[in-house]
Amino acid sequence: MRGSIKLKDISEKEILLASGHRMCSGCGAAIVVKMVLLASDYPIVACSPTGCLEVTTCISDYTSWKIPWIHSAFENAAATIAGVETMHRVLVKKGKAREDIKFIVFAGDGGTYDIGFQSLSGAMERGHDILYICYDNEAYMNTGTQRSSASPLGADTSTSPAGDVIPGKTQHRKNMTRIMAEHNIPYAAQASPSHYNDLMKKIRKALEIKGPKFINILSPCNRGWRSNSNDAIELSKIAVDSCYWPLYEIENGKTTVNHIPKEKKPLRDFLKPQGRFSHLFKENNIHLIDQLQKKIDEDWNRLLQSC
Repeated sequence: MRGSIKLKDISEKEILLASGHRMCSGCGAAIVVKMVLLASDYPIVACSPTGCLEVTTCISDYTSWKIPWIHSAFENAAATIAGVETMHRVLVKKGKAREDIKFIVFAGDGGTYDIGFQSLSGAMERGHDILYICYDNEAYMNTGTQRSSASPLGADTSTSPAGDVIPGKTQHRKNMTRIMAEHNIPYAAQASPSHYNDLMKKIRKALEIKGPKFINILSPCNRGWRSNSNDAIELSKIAVDSCYWPLYEIENGKTTVNHIPKEKKPLRDFLKPQGRFSHLFKENNIHLIDQLQKKIDEDWNRLLQSC
């Protein structure tokens, strides 16, 4: 199955994240994890820092993971999996372990952009043979929707509340994918669960590449985004078609855009269904939508020019 991706083949594979976990109905992270594990034909060892995915899939004596999985502290998932990968290399050298095991981190944006950044940056710089996946839901959803550095400008969060004092978050989000690519790693990419074929191809490509890899995957959160519980895929699709979340990859320094929308949708189409942006449509805040649109257009043009 390492060549083409066919739905028939995928449907016959075992889903390695068992049902019965306590993730919210319609959670984007659960969809992302299932897609990633279905894409791989390799044995996987995974690690997750504290976050939504961790607390809902490993409760007391129970786990939803059908693979070896480690819970680490919020700040050190990359260091943890780097240590496991190093130990595995030693065991392979001694003839005590199989060679084809792959090591993956599944972490939210809080554990990636902010608290976990130092260990992630270090693991990438040291060159560990790991794949780091950020399921990016754009805030600290597990602890009450606090803003993270992945939260977009204008987002209404519990620590950047929209009101008379501020109109939601007052800073733009980090470009984490670009930051990771600047570590000169062999592979960095962005993906979306709305484009499963693209997502799964990127996972497969990353697992074939030796060294550190980073994939940033949009992960709608209906509680934090205050959207409907059945629209994670639709919102992901609009995010891609509005170029809010462009699909691209940077392989050995070469940038490739994987999807150019036939008709670029306005950013309003992405913002309107989400309660966290409802205040932006009031007359006194409408300029922020124009500001966001301008930033999206600039980033998109810059991305196209970098290819």
